[in-house]
Amino acid sequence: MAKAFDRIPRRALARARLGALVAAALAPAVAMAQLAPDAAQAKAAETERQMTDDERFSMLVSLIGEVPSIGVPRDPRIPAEVDNMSAGYTPGIPRLGIPAFQSSDASMGVTNPGYRPDDKGATAFPALILAGSTFNPELSRLGGAAIGREARSRGFNIQLAGGINLQREVRNGRNYEYYSEDPWVSAVMASAAVGGIQGEGVISTLKHYTLNANETNRHWLDAIVDPAGHRESDLLAFQIAIEKSQPGSIMCGYNKINGDYACGNDLLLNKLLKDTWGYKGYVMSDWGATPAWDYALKGLDQESGIQLDVQQWGAEAFTDKLRKAYADGGFPKERLSDMVRRMLYAAYSVGIDKWGAAPEVDLAKHNAIALDMARQGIVLLKNDGVLPLAAGRKLKIAVIGGHAQEGIIAGTGSGAVKPVGGYAGVVKIGGAGIMGAGRNMHLFAPSPLAELEKAFPDATIDFDPGYTPAEAALTARRADIVVAFGIRVEGEGFDNVDLSLPWGQDAVIDAVAGANPNTIVVLETGNPASMPWRNKVKAILQAWYPGQAGARAIAEILAGKVNPSGRLPITFPESLEQTPRPELAGLGTPWGTPTTIRYDEGAEVGYRWYAQKDLKPMYPFGHGLGYTSFAYRGLKVEGGNTVTATFTVTNTGKRAGADVPQQYLVGAPDGKRMRLLGFERVELKPGESRKVTLTADPRLLAKFDAEANQWRIAGGSYRLALGKSAGDLQLSDAATLTGRLFGK
Repeated sequence: MAKAFDRIPRRALARARLGALVAAALAPAVAMAQLAPDAAQAKAAETERQMTDDERFSMLVSLIGEVPSIGVPRDPRIPAEVDNMSAGYTPGIPRLGIPAFQSSDASMGVTNPGYRPDDKGATAFPALILAGSTFNPELSRLGGAAIGREARSRGFNIQLAGGINLQREVRNGRNYEYYSEDPWVSAVMASAAVGGIQGEGVISTLKHYTLNANETNRHWLDAIVDPAGHRESDLLAFQIAIEKSQPGSIMCGYNKINGDYACGNDLLLNKLLKDTWGYKGYVMSDWGATPAWDYALKGLDQESGIQLDVQQWGAEAFTDKLRKAYADGGFPKERLSDMVRRMLYAAYSVGIDKWGAAPEVDLAKHNAIALDMARQGIVLLKNDGVLPLAAGRKLKIAVIGGHAQEGIIAGTGSGAVKPVGGYAGVVKIGGAGIMGAGRNMHLFAPSPLAELEKAFPDATIDFDPGYTPAEAALTARRADIVVAFGIRVEGEGFDNVDLSLPWGQDAVIDAVAGANPNTIVVLETGNPASMPWRNKVKAILQAWYPGQAGARAIAEILAGKVNPSGRLPITFPESLEQTPRPELAGLGTPWGTPTTIRYDEGAEVGYRWYAQKDLKPMYPFGHGLGYTSFAYRGLKVEGGNTVTATFTVTNTGKRAGADVPQQYLVGAPDGKRMRLLGFERVELKPGESRKVTLTADPRLLAKFDAEANQWRIAGGSYRLALGKSAGDLQLSDAATLTGRLFGK
């Protein structure tokens, strides 16, 4: 099957300021003894044949390392000599050369939520929603490789990375851990990161399979969705990412899908993932997502974090009952063997059984990758001519709010990474449920205030904490320019009630903008914000959670040292009334309340919904401004079994910079439909042009025919548009496609 936009633009990479980092970061630290799929399967079968049943059963569970904060003491089943506590530990079988399986969270770096008190910290990379904003898969791969090195240096051979759930809900607390609302962007970015991690000999996951799109009562949430729409959206993201990166493991989520729990969903795990797609790796549960032993019959291969299942469901529902079912004949020997063989296949195909010496970790290079991510992923939403600020002017700058004197904030939950040297500060927030104890605001040094002082050495800079609107307004009046920071801590276990900023920050920003019209707002959030003050400020910078180097990237963009080039991977609504669910089911109900969420939009997620309903959002998917300008010309589209588009991009401004031209399907013979078909990040000097060619994966043009269980392209004319965003389409052309059924 043809694949869309597979080639990595090496020329663009060379211009992405990665320079000498590329060769070092792309090459695995140690040559890995990775086996081809057929060889890995054969070796897995031969090894499993030699195992005892006790050895087989020992591989089916993982144990959380000691975490007193969530009530998990050190488990006696973890050997005393194991001192690198991790999210999951499965004993090895030395006589057969099978290493212990040790897993670590997560997608933004190697986390340490109380496991290893002596760990000096890891590189805290930007949030995945920022990585999605870069539209740069090569940079995603570099970040994955760096994370893989840091995991391996600690003895961790599984990284629980690869958050790929589509951002269906702008209040979802974990959206910062996911790349995009679009299946193609999500698949391309996630597969690149997985490839980077596994290139270092560390198994990576894709998660959370599937529709883990809300946190409210997530263990009791039933996600209702049309199966065909599901295939054209969330499942398509997983399917393409699996094809591109062959992750060793898939992690199933907490929620139900159409009545059946994700980790016990025979239709999605056995019939689709394993049979139809031919997935060869293993399915692990999320921590605390296994309430019943018969999930093993429905496609689950390993129970993760058994202690949380005990907390959540009251008993070791999986392993003890699984052994009993095995003894009674209800759990077949062949299925037990299959579960083990899948785990061994992942081990051998990635090479975790052939590790040599631990790799050297160059933290300076990893910080440089994190910095480039932040530079490329921060999005300039609005600029009424105030940016960039002239660094040489003797400005009076007021920096207001957002703990900007202390650090950059991060998302909370299992994805939070402790940076080298520790946090600059931690503010405990708390909340209901098992994740309440870990709901904290983490701050990374250096602070935005310190970096702004470096970037503007000739300026006079005052700081006000934003304690009250009136006090902040006094500081704003004394300044030439105001840089106001708005922050919102989001994370696992909690959805946002609305899109406002907490702690009265919207009122502070409104008062500041009223006192000084030259106000710039920098937002550190994991989702869109409501921005009631939007029309009163001169510029808005969406910084997301930009990681340990984020403060420097923000200062460089404000000073014009870096041209902003991030593009929104999620639509910013004017209000919640524009979204498919203005009122989110279950909000305000006690922890443990059964909740049903109907994703009636089906495949029409994000910008697709806005196009279908003719709604104009606050900021559309793909939107992002810069300090230079780009023009497109010569769009030509060719048809057949898929579409190929060619066009030329020219930097028409006076600065070097990056653009992200986006190709959309905007019309099909069988109905109104909008789909992103492809993109390419293009770095150009002033006056420079480049010809771009994009070929679409035909599934992005098709609908899924549930009756035929195949993809269907209706024959006829398809109209494509080239744009700067889903709301700013510049050129269009049409091509004829051949009607056909294909694929599964």
